[in-house]
Amino acid sequence: MSSSLLSQPDTPATPVQRALRTVVARDVDEHAHNLTHWEQRYDQITCGSFEGVLQEWQSDGLQIFREASSRAVRQSCQVWPHAYWFGIEARTTGMRINGRQVGEDVVMTRPGACEFELVTPDAHEIYGIVVQRDALQASAARLGCQPDWQRLGQAELLKVDHGGLADCRQQIAALLAMAGQDSGAHAALQLRQEAVLVALLAMLDEGEIEAEAGASFLRRRRIVNDAREFAMAHQDSPVTVPMLCEAVHVSRRTLQYCFEDVLGMSPMSYLRSLRLNGVRRALCHGDGRQAVGSIGDIAAAWGFANFSQFSCDYKKLFGQTPSAMLQARSRH
Repeated sequence: MSSSLLSQPDTPATPVQRALRTVVARDVDEHAHNLTHWEQRYDQITCGSFEGVLQEWQSDGLQIFREASSRAVRQSCQVWPHAYWFGIEARTTGMRINGRQVGEDVVMTRPGACEFELVTPDAHEIYGIVVQRDALQASAARLGCQPDWQRLGQAELLKVDHGGLADCRQQIAALLAMAGQDSGAHAALQLRQEAVLVALLAMLDEGEIEAEAGASFLRRRRIVNDAREFAMAHQDSPVTVPMLCEAVHVSRRTLQYCFEDVLGMSPMSYLRSLRLNGVRRALCHGDGRQAVGSIGDIAAAWGFANFSQFSCDYKKLFGQTPSAMLQARSRH
Protein backbone atom coordinates (compact mmCIF):
# COMPACT_ATOMS: atom_id res chain seq x y z
CA MET A 1 0.00 0.00 0.00
CA SER A 2 1.23 3.52 -0.80
CA SER A 3 2.27 5.64 2.13
CA SER A 4 0.26 8.51 0.66
CA LEU A 5 -3.08 9.37 2.21
CA LEU A 6 -4.55 9.49 -1.27
CA SER A 7 -4.68 6.27 -3.25
CA GLN A 8 -4.66 6.29 -7.04
CA PRO A 9 -8.28 5.93 -8.21
CA ASP A 10 -9.75 6.04 -11.68
CA THR A 11 -9.09 9.66 -12.70
CA PRO A 12 -9.82 11.62 -15.88
CA ALA A 13 -7.63 10.26 -18.67
CA THR A 14 -4.87 12.85 -18.93
CA PRO A 15 -1.25 12.77 -17.78
CA VAL A 16 -0.69 13.49 -14.09
CA GLN A 17 0.50 17.07 -13.55
CA ARG A 18 2.90 17.69 -10.69
CA ALA A 19 4.03 21.21 -11.55
CA LEU A 20 2.10 24.39 -10.89
CA ARG A 21 0.17 25.67 -13.88
CA THR A 22 -0.51 29.41 -13.94
CA VAL A 23 -2.81 30.96 -16.54
CA VAL A 24 -3.82 34.61 -16.95
CA ALA A 25 -6.93 35.49 -18.97
CA ARG A 26 -8.21 38.87 -20.15
CA ASP A 27 -11.56 37.45 -21.22
CA VAL A 28 -14.15 35.96 -18.86
CA ASP A 29 -15.10 33.18 -21.29
CA GLU A 30 -11.46 32.22 -21.79
CA HIS A 31 -11.00 32.17 -18.03
CA ALA A 32 -13.94 29.76 -17.67
CA HIS A 33 -12.19 27.18 -19.85
CA ASN A 34 -8.84 27.25 -18.06
CA LEU A 35 -9.72 24.96 -15.16
CA THR A 36 -8.84 21.37 -16.12
CA HIS A 37 -11.67 18.78 -16.35
CA TRP A 38 -14.41 21.27 -15.43
CA GLU A 39 -17.45 22.16 -17.54
CA GLN A 40 -18.04 25.87 -16.99
CA ARG A 41 -19.68 28.96 -18.42
CA TYR A 42 -18.93 32.38 -16.96
CA ASP A 43 -20.88 35.62 -17.48
CA GLN A 44 -19.33 38.92 -16.41
CA ILE A 45 -21.91 40.97 -14.50
CA THR A 46 -20.07 44.13 -13.38
CA CYS A 47 -18.49 46.77 -15.55
CA GLY A 48 -14.85 47.10 -16.56
CA SER A 49 -12.03 45.18 -18.18
CA PHE A 50 -11.63 41.63 -16.91
CA GLU A 51 -8.59 39.78 -15.63
CA GLY A 52 -8.60 36.25 -14.28
CA VAL A 53 -5.70 34.31 -12.78
CA LEU A 54 -5.66 30.57 -12.20
CA GLN A 55 -3.01 28.63 -10.30
CA GLU A 56 -3.62 24.90 -10.56
CA TRP A 57 -1.80 21.84 -9.24
CA GLN A 58 -2.83 18.25 -9.88
CA SER A 59 -1.77 14.85 -8.63
CA ASP A 60 -3.42 11.43 -8.70
CA GLY A 61 -7.12 11.95 -8.05
CA LEU A 62 -6.56 15.44 -6.65
CA GLN A 63 -6.78 18.99 -7.98
CA ILE A 64 -5.92 22.06 -5.89
CA PHE A 65 -6.22 25.56 -7.24
CA ARG A 66 -6.49 29.27 -6.55
CA GLU A 67 -8.73 31.33 -8.81
CA ALA A 68 -8.88 35.13 -8.82
CA SER A 69 -11.13 37.38 -10.90
CA SER A 70 -11.25 41.15 -11.13
CA ARG A 71 -14.97 41.49 -11.96
CA ALA A 72 -18.15 39.98 -10.59
CA VAL A 73 -19.08 36.78 -12.41
CA ARG A 74 -22.04 34.44 -12.59
CA GLN A 75 -20.67 30.92 -13.02
CA SER A 76 -22.32 27.70 -14.12
CA CYS A 77 -19.98 24.91 -12.97
CA GLN A 78 -19.67 21.15 -13.05
CA VAL A 79 -16.71 19.04 -12.02
CA TRP A 80 -15.85 15.54 -13.22
CA PRO A 81 -17.90 12.52 -12.04
CA HIS A 82 -17.21 10.54 -8.85
CA ALA A 83 -15.52 13.48 -7.12
CA TYR A 84 -16.19 16.13 -4.49
CA TRP A 85 -15.49 19.84 -4.92
CA PHE A 86 -14.75 22.02 -1.89
CA GLY A 87 -14.59 25.80 -2.28
CA ILE A 88 -12.98 28.11 0.27
CA GLU A 89 -12.98 31.88 -0.16
CA ALA A 90 -9.63 33.53 0.58
CA ARG A 91 -11.73 36.02 2.56
CA THR A 92 -15.47 36.19 3.09
CA THR A 93 -17.02 38.50 0.49
CA GLY A 94 -20.70 37.51 0.31
CA MET A 95 -20.51 35.27 -2.76
CA ARG A 96 -23.40 32.92 -3.48
CA ILE A 97 -23.71 29.22 -4.25
CA ASN A 98 -27.02 28.28 -5.86
CA GLY A 99 -28.32 31.62 -4.62
CA ARG A 100 -27.35 31.08 -0.97
CA GLN A 101 -24.93 33.56 0.57
CA VAL A 102 -21.67 32.16 1.88
CA GLY A 103 -20.93 33.42 5.37
CA GLU A 104 -17.96 33.34 7.74
CA ASP A 105 -16.31 29.98 8.46
CA VAL A 106 -18.19 28.22 5.69
CA VAL A 107 -16.93 25.77 3.07
CA MET A 108 -18.88 25.24 -0.15
CA THR A 109 -19.22 21.74 -1.59
CA ARG A 110 -20.86 19.94 -4.48
CA PRO A 111 -20.46 16.43 -5.90
CA GLY A 112 -19.12 15.70 -9.37
CA ALA A 113 -21.37 15.58 -12.46
CA CYS A 114 -23.80 17.97 -10.74
CA GLU A 115 -24.27 21.48 -12.13
CA PHE A 116 -24.19 24.34 -9.64
CA GLU A 117 -24.14 28.13 -9.78
CA LEU A 118 -21.72 30.56 -8.18
CA VAL A 119 -21.99 34.34 -8.12
CA THR A 120 -18.74 36.05 -7.15
CA PRO A 121 -18.14 39.77 -6.51
CA ASP A 122 -15.43 42.08 -7.84
CA ALA A 123 -11.83 41.35 -6.79
CA HIS A 124 -12.65 37.81 -5.74
CA GLU A 125 -10.29 35.00 -4.77
CA ILE A 126 -11.16 31.40 -4.00
CA TYR A 127 -9.29 28.19 -3.24
CA GLY A 128 -10.61 24.92 -4.62
CA ILE A 129 -10.02 21.27 -3.82
CA VAL A 130 -11.40 18.51 -6.05
CA VAL A 131 -10.77 14.96 -4.92
CA GLN A 132 -11.97 11.58 -6.15
CA ARG A 133 -14.78 10.30 -3.92
CA ASP A 134 -13.40 6.80 -3.27
CA ALA A 135 -9.94 8.15 -2.52
CA LEU A 136 -11.27 10.72 -0.04
CA GLN A 137 -13.38 8.11 1.73
CA ALA A 138 -10.41 5.75 1.95
CA SER A 139 -8.24 8.54 3.36
CA ALA A 140 -10.90 9.39 5.94
CA ALA A 141 -11.05 5.75 7.04
CA ARG A 142 -7.28 5.62 7.52
CA LEU A 143 -7.40 8.78 9.64
CA GLY A 144 -10.41 7.64 11.67
CA CYS A 145 -12.63 10.44 10.33
CA GLN A 146 -16.34 9.72 9.92
CA PRO A 147 -18.11 12.37 7.83
CA ASP A 148 -21.73 11.76 6.91
CA TRP A 149 -21.03 10.86 3.26
CA GLN A 150 -24.68 10.60 2.25
CA ARG A 151 -25.50 14.09 3.51
CA LEU A 152 -22.21 15.46 2.20
CA GLY A 153 -23.15 14.35 -1.32
CA GLN A 154 -26.28 16.53 -1.10
CA ALA A 155 -24.79 19.49 0.79
CA GLU A 156 -23.98 22.99 -0.44
CA LEU A 157 -22.58 24.62 2.71
CA LEU A 158 -20.54 23.30 5.64
CA LYS A 159 -20.12 25.30 8.84
CA VAL A 160 -16.58 24.62 10.06
CA ASP A 161 -14.19 25.57 12.84
CA HIS A 162 -12.54 28.97 12.31
CA GLY A 163 -9.07 27.70 13.16
CA GLY A 164 -9.46 24.60 11.01
CA LEU A 165 -10.53 26.72 8.04
CA ALA A 166 -7.57 29.05 8.49
CA ASP A 167 -5.24 26.06 8.63
CA CYS A 168 -6.69 24.61 5.42
CA ARG A 169 -6.25 27.94 3.62
CA GLN A 170 -2.66 28.11 4.85
CA GLN A 171 -1.90 24.56 3.73
CA ILE A 172 -3.30 25.19 0.24
CA ALA A 173 -1.35 28.44 -0.13
CA ALA A 174 1.84 26.69 1.02
CA LEU A 175 1.36 23.85 -1.47
CA LEU A 176 0.80 26.24 -4.38
CA ALA A 177 3.80 28.35 -3.35
CA MET A 178 6.04 25.27 -3.14
CA ALA A 179 4.72 23.87 -6.43
CA GLY A 180 5.63 27.18 -8.08
CA GLN A 181 9.29 26.80 -7.18
CA ASP A 182 11.44 25.01 -9.74
CA SER A 183 13.33 23.34 -6.93
CA GLY A 184 10.19 21.94 -5.31
CA ALA A 185 10.97 18.31 -4.50
CA HIS A 186 8.34 15.64 -5.12
CA ALA A 187 8.61 14.27 -1.57
CA ALA A 188 8.04 17.71 -0.05
CA LEU A 189 5.06 18.33 -2.34
CA GLN A 190 3.65 14.95 -1.33
CA LEU A 191 3.81 16.00 2.32
CA ARG A 192 2.12 19.30 1.49
CA GLN A 193 -0.60 17.48 -0.41
CA GLU A 194 -1.24 15.23 2.58
CA ALA A 195 -1.33 18.24 4.90
CA VAL A 196 -4.09 19.76 2.75
CA LEU A 197 -6.09 16.52 2.90
CA VAL A 198 -5.63 16.19 6.65
CA ALA A 199 -6.85 19.77 7.14
CA LEU A 200 -9.82 19.16 4.84
CA LEU A 201 -10.84 15.92 6.51
CA ALA A 202 -10.55 17.47 9.97
CA MET A 203 -13.07 20.12 8.87
CA LEU A 204 -15.38 17.50 7.37
CA ASP A 205 -15.19 15.35 10.50
CA GLU A 206 -15.90 18.19 12.93
CA GLY A 207 -17.95 20.52 10.73
CA GLU A 208 -21.72 20.77 10.51
CA ILE A 209 -23.64 20.42 7.27
CA GLU A 210 -26.00 23.38 7.03
CA ALA A 211 -29.66 22.66 6.52
CA GLU A 212 -31.01 22.57 3.00
CA ALA A 213 -32.55 25.76 1.66
CA GLY A 214 -36.09 26.36 2.88
CA ALA A 215 -39.19 26.10 0.72
CA SER A 216 -39.60 29.88 0.34
CA PHE A 217 -36.03 30.29 -0.88
CA LEU A 218 -36.38 27.34 -3.28
CA ARG A 219 -39.47 29.05 -4.72
CA ARG A 220 -37.53 32.29 -5.26
CA ARG A 221 -34.71 30.38 -6.91
CA ARG A 222 -37.19 28.58 -9.16
CA ILE A 223 -38.72 31.90 -10.21
CA VAL A 224 -35.28 33.24 -11.16
CA ASN A 225 -34.47 30.08 -13.12
CA ASP A 226 -37.84 30.16 -14.92
CA ALA A 227 -37.34 33.83 -15.82
CA ARG A 228 -33.87 33.08 -17.17
CA GLU A 229 -35.15 30.16 -19.22
CA PHE A 230 -37.96 32.31 -20.65
CA ALA A 231 -35.50 35.05 -21.65
CA MET A 232 -33.15 32.53 -23.29
CA ALA A 233 -36.07 30.89 -25.12
CA HIS A 234 -36.87 34.35 -26.54
CA GLN A 235 -33.25 35.27 -27.14
CA ASP A 236 -33.91 37.33 -30.28
CA SER A 237 -36.67 39.44 -28.70
CA PRO A 238 -36.34 42.36 -26.26
CA VAL A 239 -37.78 40.85 -23.07
CA THR A 240 -39.40 43.30 -20.64
CA VAL A 241 -40.20 43.02 -16.96
CA PRO A 242 -43.98 42.76 -17.63
CA MET A 243 -43.25 39.89 -20.05
CA LEU A 244 -41.21 38.10 -17.37
CA CYS A 245 -43.88 38.66 -14.73
CA GLU A 246 -46.54 37.20 -16.99
CA ALA A 247 -44.34 34.24 -17.94
CA VAL A 248 -43.51 33.24 -14.35
CA HIS A 249 -46.85 34.38 -12.83
CA VAL A 250 -45.54 36.83 -10.25
CA SER A 251 -45.83 40.56 -9.57
CA ARG A 252 -43.12 43.04 -10.53
CA ARG A 253 -42.23 43.48 -6.85
CA THR A 254 -41.91 39.72 -6.29
CA LEU A 255 -39.74 39.31 -9.38
CA GLN A 256 -37.44 42.11 -8.24
CA TYR A 257 -37.15 40.64 -4.75
CA CYS A 258 -36.41 37.14 -6.07
CA PHE A 259 -33.58 38.34 -8.32
CA GLU A 260 -32.04 40.52 -5.63
CA ASP A 261 -32.20 37.72 -3.08
CA VAL A 262 -30.82 34.97 -5.35
CA LEU A 263 -28.41 36.90 -7.61
CA GLY A 264 -27.91 40.23 -5.85
CA MET A 265 -29.10 42.28 -8.83
CA SER A 266 -32.26 43.38 -10.64
CA PRO A 267 -33.91 41.20 -13.31
CA MET A 268 -33.13 43.54 -16.21
CA SER A 269 -29.54 44.20 -15.13
CA TYR A 270 -28.89 40.48 -14.97
CA LEU A 271 -30.65 39.63 -18.24
CA ARG A 272 -28.89 42.49 -20.05
CA SER A 273 -25.52 41.20 -18.88
CA LEU A 274 -26.53 37.65 -19.87
CA ARG A 275 -27.33 38.81 -23.42
CA LEU A 276 -24.21 40.95 -23.71
CA ASN A 277 -22.09 37.98 -22.64
CA GLY A 278 -23.90 35.91 -25.25
CA VAL A 279 -22.99 38.43 -27.95
CA ARG A 280 -19.37 38.49 -26.82
CA ARG A 281 -19.19 34.70 -26.82
CA ALA A 282 -20.73 34.51 -30.28
CA LEU A 283 -18.35 37.15 -31.64
CA CYS A 284 -15.32 35.37 -30.23
CA HIS A 285 -16.15 31.73 -30.79
CA GLY A 286 -19.66 31.16 -32.04
CA ASP A 287 -21.98 29.46 -29.56
CA GLY A 288 -23.56 26.64 -31.55
CA ARG A 289 -26.63 28.67 -32.45
CA GLN A 290 -25.17 31.17 -34.86
CA ALA A 291 -21.89 31.39 -36.74
CA VAL A 292 -19.76 34.45 -36.32
CA GLY A 293 -21.19 37.18 -38.52
CA SER A 294 -21.48 40.93 -38.45
CA ILE A 295 -21.69 42.60 -35.07
CA GLY A 296 -25.12 44.01 -35.86
CA ASP A 297 -26.52 40.63 -36.91
CA ILE A 298 -25.30 38.94 -33.76
CA ALA A 299 -26.57 41.77 -31.54
CA ALA A 300 -29.99 41.48 -33.19
CA ALA A 301 -29.96 37.72 -32.68
CA TRP A 302 -29.55 38.41 -28.95
CA GLY A 303 -32.50 40.83 -28.82
CA PHE A 304 -30.70 44.18 -29.16
CA ALA A 305 -32.82 46.24 -31.55
CA ASN A 306 -31.01 49.55 -31.03
CA PHE A 307 -27.41 49.11 -32.19
CA SER A 308 -26.17 52.38 -30.70
CA GLN A 309 -27.56 51.52 -27.27
CA PHE A 310 -26.17 47.99 -27.57
CA SER A 311 -22.70 49.28 -28.43
CA CYS A 312 -22.78 51.70 -25.48
CA ASP A 313 -23.94 48.95 -23.06
CA TYR A 314 -21.30 46.54 -24.40
CA LYS A 315 -18.48 49.02 -23.91
CA LYS A 316 -19.71 49.89 -20.43
CA LEU A 317 -19.75 46.24 -19.33
CA PHE A 318 -16.56 44.97 -20.97
CA GLY A 319 -14.46 48.14 -21.19
CA GLN A 320 -14.20 48.10 -24.99
CA THR A 321 -16.48 48.29 -28.02
CA PRO A 322 -17.36 45.10 -29.91
CA SER A 323 -15.29 46.19 -32.92
CA ALA A 324 -12.28 47.04 -30.74
CA MET A 325 -12.52 43.61 -29.12
CA LEU A 326 -12.54 41.89 -32.51
CA GLN A 327 -9.61 43.98 -33.74
CA ALA A 328 -7.59 43.15 -30.62
CA ARG A 329 -8.30 39.44 -31.06
CA SER A 330 -7.31 39.62 -34.74
CA ARG A 331 -3.98 41.20 -33.85
CA HIS A 332 -3.41 38.58 -31.15
